[in-house]
Amino acid sequence: MKPKGGYMSEKKYKKGPKLFSLARKRALVLDIPQEKGVKLAQLICRIQEKEGNTPCFRKRELCQETACCWQASCGAIMEDKVSE
Repeated sequence: MKPKGGYMSEKKYKKGPKLFSLARKRALVLDIPQEKGVKLAQLICRIQEKEGNTPCFRKRELCQETACCWQASCGAIMEDKVSE
């Protein structure tokens, strides 16, 4: 079942201009300044931070953030969180 109303509700892999366009639109919604020359990973990390998440896009090899809307484009290997 697909989540309704989510900004990035589909977990499709996006790359290049489509991913950058999506990130820029999300940054505009969150009032994140976008100076010329900003890198995609920097912009997505700023978005993650503004949303209260760990700014980790493309910085990890393994990730447990299974609800992250950027995971399909991140490249990290997803692993289940271990219950303690």
